[in-house]
Amino acid sequence: MTTIGTRIFTALRGRLIGTDEFGNKYYSERRRSKKNHERRWVIYFGEEEASSIPASWHGWLHHSFEAPPSENSRVSKAWEKPHTPNMTGTANAYLPPGHVLKGGKRSPATGDYESWRP
Repeated sequence: MTTIGTRIFTALRGRLIGTDEFGNKYYSERRRSKKNHERRWVIYFGEEEASSIPASWHGWLHHSFEAPPSENSRVSKAWEKPHTPNMTGTANAYLPPGHVLKGGKRSPATGDYESWRP
């Protein structure tokens, strides 16, 4: 949850730049600082989880791209998968075969394992 200080700062000094597919809102400061530096920040939708920021918005937040992804005509590569947040600690987390939470059963060894003997 966003703190009251962040909400006040955003209301007074923030300019909405865009929103991503997860509902996160991205802001920049209305005026540049004395050193001509533009501050950028995100207001998370729901739980504040840094892995919920897509790569294109991450690049904009960290000044890798000058234009936000909505204006930047970045073309996705054929091998790129859609962004998904980190699911560790949730019910959707990956559990390998044989994990206790998946019943604790795994397929028997195939016999191709040979132990090391010094």
